[in-house]
Amino acid sequence: MTLDPVLKKIDDDLSASIDRLLELLRIQSVSTDPAYAAECDRAADWLVEDLKGIGFDASKRPTPGHPMVVAHTGGDGPHVMFYGHYDVQPVDPIELWDSAPFEPALEDTPAGKVIRGRGSSDDKGQLMTFVEACRAWKAVHGSLPAKISIFFEGEEESGSPSLVPFMKENAAELTADVALICDTGLFESKTPAIVTQLRGLVGEDFTITGPDRDLHSGMYGGIAMNPIRVLTRILADLHDDTGRITLPGFYDGVEELSDEIRSQWQGLGFDHGAFLGDVGLRVPAGEQDRTPLEMIWSRPTCDVNGIWGGYTGDGFKTVLPSQASAKVSFRLVGKQDPYAIQKAFRAYVESRLPEGFSIEYRSKDVSAASQMSTENPAFEQARKALSDEYGIPAAYVGCGGSIPIAGHFKDILGMDAMLVGFAKDDDNIHSPNEKYDLESFHKGIRSWARILAEMSS
Repeated sequence: MTLDPVLKKIDDDLSASIDRLLELLRIQSVSTDPAYAAECDRAADWLVEDLKGIGFDASKRPTPGHPMVVAHTGGDGPHVMFYGHYDVQPVDPIELWDSAPFEPALEDTPAGKVIRGRGSSDDKGQLMTFVEACRAWKAVHGSLPAKISIFFEGEEESGSPSLVPFMKENAAELTADVALICDTGLFESKTPAIVTQLRGLVGEDFTITGPDRDLHSGMYGGIAMNPIRVLTRILADLHDDTGRITLPGFYDGVEELSDEIRSQWQGLGFDHGAFLGDVGLRVPAGEQDRTPLEMIWSRPTCDVNGIWGGYTGDGFKTVLPSQASAKVSFRLVGKQDPYAIQKAFRAYVESRLPEGFSIEYRSKDVSAASQMSTENPAFEQARKALSDEYGIPAAYVGCGGSIPIAGHFKDILGMDAMLVGFAKDDDNIHSPNEKYDLESFHKGIRSWARILAEMSS
């Protein structure tokens, strides 16, 4: 099956593709708010009917929360699983939107045309790039160039509580040769990218208690240990003067970059001065013997996300507080063991508590990092397809955040996941005035058509 007529079909039918996306965007599928449960159900129904219209055997599957959409179609060649999510973030604060978030429209901006509306980039616009690519293949050739399954979730924006049980219960049906995920973006809004590294996460929310009540600093100051003093010393000593994290065994399982990936990253020309300058900073704070992209993508981190204790209202209340609290998170890479790091952190804190002090932890979920093997031929096939579409070399990149679904595909279904997305840095995902560039939508459809062609060859 030839590619060129498929690309022409995509170009010719772009207006109809936009109309379908706008229709999906009008559905208010906010998963975090029970008031929108019927809208989430309606979005799942819309996707089922749309997929049936292009020949998929599609169905809505119930869960304790919002439904899943699962679809299959036969075909020769590799078996590909595509994942996306149809739920969206709440629109608050509504007063900061320049237009109604669920009345999407094509809009002219100084940088070009954009599709404006909640979910346009995260993730409805992205998932529809793949659906529209399949539609074009079917229209031109009557069939798809590979065996394709589709898996759409309705709870990604609310923590995916139903995802893991559903995947375990339906593992045989959901397993394929490779998983494709479209929930990421272009590097610096211009370079096509395949995410091959995702950081894991350990979060600790804890309170240190010293005296059994707040104390008068004039009476007890000097003789009584202040919990805030204890806490700040503990937090400050988590890093040494070079930015290295001091927990014993913390770097166990951290792997070095391959020469090929290091070369690709150097070729991206990342300007860390501009990156930090955009937020009013100048100097990288990570490990000083690492490049800025390594700090963001392939090195582990430790950050204090919140700290409080004592009197914080107007004026002064001269007390030694009974308690001091903090939230600390670790982003993990490679083969770091999140449970070992959690244990090491707690041992570190407890070893520094003065006699008579106690600590309480509020348990948080932990997740390991995900690292995809680019030895799977699909990765180089996709990289070639993206390079051909954009006219510049596509790159394997890391992602500083965590996308648990990629790890679930590996851990539960035993398959590699490839993350390809077309979002731009200024898409305002999770924020007012979310948008998706028309170019991203158009090139996204064309890119998936090319990827399917390469994988089937």
